Amino acid sequence: MVVSPAAEKLFQENSDRARYARCIKASKRVRWDIDADVFRGRTFDFRRKFLPDGLTKVDELEFLTVEEKRAMSHVQGRSYACLFGLVERFISAKTLELASKQVLGDQVALEGLVRFSDEELKHQELFRRIETAIAARMPGGYASIADANEVARTVLNKSTWAVLALTCHIELFTQAHYRESLERDDELSDLYRDIFRFHWLEECQHAVMDEIEWSREDRNLTSAERDIAVDDFISLLRTLDEVVSAQSSADAGYFMRLCERSFSPAEQQQIRNTMLRAYRWQYIVSGVQHPQFTKMLSSMVTRQQLQRVQASLALMMGGRV
Repeated sequence: MVVSPAAEKLFQENSDRARYARCIKASKRVRWDIDADVFRGRTFDFRRKFLPDGLTKVDELEFLTVEEKRAMSHVQGRSYACLFGLVERFISAKTLELASKQVLGDQVALEGLVRFSDEELKHQELFRRIETAIAARMPGGYASIADANEVARTVLNKSTWAVLALTCHIELFTQAHYRESLERDDELSDLYRDIFRFHWLEECQHAVMDEIEWSREDRNLTSAERDIAVDDFISLLRTLDEVVSAQSSADAGYFMRLCERSFSPAEQQQIRNTMLRAYRWQYIVSGVQHPQFTKMLSSMVTRQQLQRVQASLALMMGGRV
């Protein structure tokens, strides 16, 4: 049976609306408060790690003591939260833009996107609170390098397709990091792990809405527009790489000052290289290699366009991903 374009469009719209409705239902069920549910009067336990070794790559630095490895997890954990606050600045802005297009349109999608925006704003507040709490307990000298508004302006200047691709990959790796790493490590600070558990509860819905909006945007593009959008996505990955590279460099220097001992030039370089690889894994590689992201991207682009993304990624990573 041949399905008319109009019937196919109606079916897709109904499917999207049903998925949005499920997201709204889940959002209402898992809704949480920063003070009442997450912090609950608790502080970070610096006797424990913040991030698991699989994310920090600290086990590659065999010359570090147990205490130094724990200190590195604190430094990386601090930046991990700061960088989430940074990327959620442009995510919330783009979501509000998408919501504005539905004001007189699909009211189910509108509610879903408004909830998405509200939750992202709450997440930004959460990550600001994390930074304040950690900063009060760690020595001075730490620096958050990138300006969230400047990064957001750069990102939002690109095509919507590319921004949604970047957002989708972020929402997916957020889930993977929690389920495959943070959730399973009993050596982490309870508060730190709980923060990302609550974050994950809402990001699950966000990832679904990202997929809906990304697919919707893709259906409206011509082949030529999509080709430009692929280049925009590659450019955004480079922007993200510049951010994490600068932060890892600053953090490596800060960490070595915290250790209050001398490292050989070779050890210093290894610390810098390992931290950079960890940050690239956390914020770039684990997202673009996520099976769901790969599946979605492959369904939208040509083989040549996919190879362009992969080649650019390999080049950014120095051939090592």
